[in-house]
Amino acid sequence: MKILIIDEMHPSITPLLEEAGFEVNYRPEINRKEILEVVGEYEGLIIRSKTPMDEPLLQEATKLKFIARAGAGLDKIDLDYIAENNIELFHAPEGNRDAVGEHAVAMLLSLFNNLHKSDSEVRKGIWDREGNRGEELQGKTVGVFGYGNMGQAFARRLKGFGVKVLAYDKYRENYGDENADEASFETIQEQADILSIHVPLTDETRNFFTTKVLRGFKKPFYLINTARGEVISFDTLNETLSDGVLKGALLDVLENEKLHTLSSAQKMSFDRLVQRDNVMFSPHIAGWTFQSYEKINQVLVAKIKDKFPLR
Repeated sequence: MKILIIDEMHPSITPLLEEAGFEVNYRPEINRKEILEVVGEYEGLIIRSKTPMDEPLLQEATKLKFIARAGAGLDKIDLDYIAENNIELFHAPEGNRDAVGEHAVAMLLSLFNNLHKSDSEVRKGIWDREGNRGEELQGKTVGVFGYGNMGQAFARRLKGFGVKVLAYDKYRENYGDENADEASFETIQEQADILSIHVPLTDETRNFFTTKVLRGFKKPFYLINTARGEVISFDTLNETLSDGVLKGALLDVLENEKLHTLSSAQKMSFDRLVQRDNVMFSPHIAGWTFQSYEKINQVLVAKIKDKFPLR
């Protein structure tokens, strides 16, 4: 089987595949036009998110047996087309779930303890203890919205902090475990001091967190989003932060992450978020560690070998 890799990957990917008997063409620099010209020669595609796997491209992939997504999100793949054409789909949330769980906890603790602010002040010669008095995580209730790989990894990291964890997942049953209690979304709205989002981007989750939904929470809370930015808009964040519905927001993902392409309205709204001391950003790196970069390869290759054993 011939496999085309069209995105930058950890260098272990090629030897792992070749040892399993696959023929690999590693071309992370390839553009969409070039992909369209050659994709018909390959049985496998390994991708990240550079090039959408839409119907016009997939129609040219006449030999394609599988797509392997190096990561978790599948929102740039035409899932209906690949299902109709019996194309296998592999992704690797197991490879970066630990990184996401750690990052979400790190952002929360950083905000609660004013670490960014106090570090900046001390570097300027400001020694303000009272102005940087912290908030304890212990005793709070944490809601986890989506209890798959990422949500479970986050809940595991909270063990030992003395928090109550409530997990909601519309598409699972009997998923409560030693790290979280199964709960309805309404129960989370009633009890949560913190909400962490761990769902993929779908038609259902896009803009799910409207102002109305956030105002349904019974007390002001902190929001963590390491999933997909499009589940909540800049405007919703600003409105609910200004109204005190949100006490703070920790954002690894944004409604539009190509900051140079923001519309004028988005730019104004984003600039308002930037001015807020109770908002913290990171550039979509929650699952982006040195370890996850390699683990994703191992997960994908294991899944490919299991389905297409050549040796």
